[in-house]
Amino acid sequence: MAQLTIEKTFQRAIGHHQAGQLAQAENLYRQILAEQPDHAGALHYLGVIAYQSKNFDDAVNLIRRAIALKPDYADAYSNLGNVLRDLGQLDEAVTAARQAIAHKPNYPEAYNTLGNALRDQGQLEEAIGAYRRAVDLKPDDAQLHNNLANVLRESGQIDQAIAACSQAIALNSNYAEAYGNLANALRDKGQLEEAVAAYRRAVALNPDLAAAHSNLGNALREMGQLDQAIGEYRRAIVLKPDYAQAYNNLANALRDKGQLDEAIVVARQAIAIKPDYADAYINLGTALGDNGQLEDAIAAYHQAIVLKPDLPEAYNNLGNALKDKGQLEQAIAAFRQAMALRPYYCEAHSNLIVAIHYLPGYDARKIAQENNSWNCQFAQPLRQFIQLHANDRDLNRRLRIGYVSPDLRDHPVGRFLLPLVAHHDKGQVELFAYAQVPVQDARTQQLRSHVDVWRNIVGLSDAQAADLVRRDQIDILVDLAMHTAHNRLLVFARKPAPVQVTYLAYCSTTGLQTIDYRLSDPYIDSPGGDESIYSERTIRLAETYWCYQLGVLLSPISPLPALKQGLVTFGSLNNFCKVSESTLTAWAKLLCAVPRSQLLLHAREGDHRQRVLDRLERDGIEPKRVRFAGVVPIRNYFELYQQIDIALDPFPYGGGTTTCDALWMGVPVVSLAGKTAVGRGGLSILGNLGLPELVVDSEQAYVRVASDLANDPGRLSNLRQTLRQRMERSPLMDAPRFARNIEAAYRQMWRTWCQTPGVPR
Repeated sequence: MAQLTIEKTFQRAIGHHQAGQLAQAENLYRQILAEQPDHAGALHYLGVIAYQSKNFDDAVNLIRRAIALKPDYADAYSNLGNVLRDLGQLDEAVTAARQAIAHKPNYPEAYNTLGNALRDQGQLEEAIGAYRRAVDLKPDDAQLHNNLANVLRESGQIDQAIAACSQAIALNSNYAEAYGNLANALRDKGQLEEAVAAYRRAVALNPDLAAAHSNLGNALREMGQLDQAIGEYRRAIVLKPDYAQAYNNLANALRDKGQLDEAIVVARQAIAIKPDYADAYINLGTALGDNGQLEDAIAAYHQAIVLKPDLPEAYNNLGNALKDKGQLEQAIAAFRQAMALRPYYCEAHSNLIVAIHYLPGYDARKIAQENNSWNCQFAQPLRQFIQLHANDRDLNRRLRIGYVSPDLRDHPVGRFLLPLVAHHDKGQVELFAYAQVPVQDARTQQLRSHVDVWRNIVGLSDAQAADLVRRDQIDILVDLAMHTAHNRLLVFARKPAPVQVTYLAYCSTTGLQTIDYRLSDPYIDSPGGDESIYSERTIRLAETYWCYQLGVLLSPISPLPALKQGLVTFGSLNNFCKVSESTLTAWAKLLCAVPRSQLLLHAREGDHRQRVLDRLERDGIEPKRVRFAGVVPIRNYFELYQQIDIALDPFPYGGGTTTCDALWMGVPVVSLAGKTAVGRGGLSILGNLGLPELVVDSEQAYVRVASDLANDPGRLSNLRQTLRQRMERSPLMDAPRFARNIEAAYRQMWRTWCQTPGVPR
């Protein structure tokens, strides 16, 4: 074959290659090499075809042979960089790209190759520089703008990423991947509705784009549209059956919906596809934990840590599981490890704050210090966004009250809030609810029916939610979550309302200087006590912190179980993480003091049950005297009280909901009044019932009062038959009176603000 013919054949081959006709192109390249084995161009492009066919080793060999024949072959160096990058040989890929640029300084494709390899190395700023140079050299290339957008987003330069994606789309309005990347950046910015629109445009242009379907599902999930999200994840999996990330995302959405068994199966499918997928192990652990399988959950978190030791989410979730098992010291260590790995891990720090309330070693001063640390790190930097409030300072006008919570559902917060919102004086207050509730239930609908304006803030950033509160011109904004899961404290850090209050989640402090008040009562915080431990000013409601209302219809109270069984059953159906070592010590002494007695204890299945048995056995209590109850539906939960004669309040963190539930079922509660607010709930509830004799101030008195009560079946029977009526007549169940007390507190706060003009705190 003459040289002219060879070159014509080479050009024909390139034409086929550019048209995607790889078989024809490969055949022609091989014909050329049969005639001219040292044809660098044919070797190079044959290597490119091998690369496109995923034959990476052949590609490297062929392209290197081309470079050996033509050492200044810039195109070959650039493509060699692409192959080496896909092989994970990133240093060599960077070197190859730089050699291409050295031989051809104004070569945009080589800069793109360099940017790709640097990005994979995590050298984001250097990658941005390479991509910008590529764009400068070839400004009409939409793909280069799109690549630049990706690395800008990864480096946190979201607005610039959006601009680069928009430029790519301006150059190619049918560029589905660019719409997908634009959507990713919009989602990062919290503009979920705009992100969803961009994702939908991406999948309209390319319905087979599995990643866009999966990412669309993520945005829909964040907006609380779980059914639609699940549909998108399933479409992604149909398009790409080995798409581990889509399985993982689907597992999350199923867990959010409470479909835990299916979530566990799907998370395991993600792991089967990608055994080193640490995030999938985390999500598997979360679903297992929610399903009560704490041991399996912990094993999943440990596996995630083995695979990726620097993954803070694994330690955070491990901490939650350990807390649920009552292993508080280990839980706190896990939270601190998460915080060490990610110093600005707000959620882990909040989890730590909640956990330390359960430990006897943390007094009110230490708790305050940890809250203040959280405030300094996360809330204080947001003070720059606080604006002057233009609310009408009329002292006596109707007030706009906003309640903010993730728990406006079948949850203790939802249960206690319902009688309040149902009995608010609508002539005095206009109620707004800011609901962080992805899955609503019957309780949600009940609450919703009693508020004037319902705002769904699922998917809104803290800044967006704060702007919404400002637009609504809320006068008093009430936090109902504090540091519990899914709280929105960073909304309060922006001070969108002139008066801000915390109430109900647990009686303590948030640490936020921007929350003005905390609600309490004369029992939880006795007048004259040290209030410097709270960042907020304490407002004591006139009588009670709680207003109780039963949420289900129940059968009449049963006769005293001891009369039928011939032994007394002590019980605690509190969250198991409240069962401290000091509590177990007191219970062991009590069981010894009352030989014909047993203990019924709420605890999910796991080795922590055996730990309790072993602990009590060391103090002389036979394991057969201890029974456990796991998580059960609400009606079955109340039926458990039919088996209990005397309820035992744990310490230092006592009960609230469970104390009221026990008393409603005719079961007296013995409580030790602690030194922190969370340990004085029993004092408040029993004080409002006129039963102060059931509240003690020492472990010795705790054992004595409980054993005396156990040995007085007549009194126990009388209490069992009269406690419900006593509750109904008490301030605990006088919802109209309670609502007036709350409204009086709000009015007091409002007048104080009106009479103190100036810069918001």
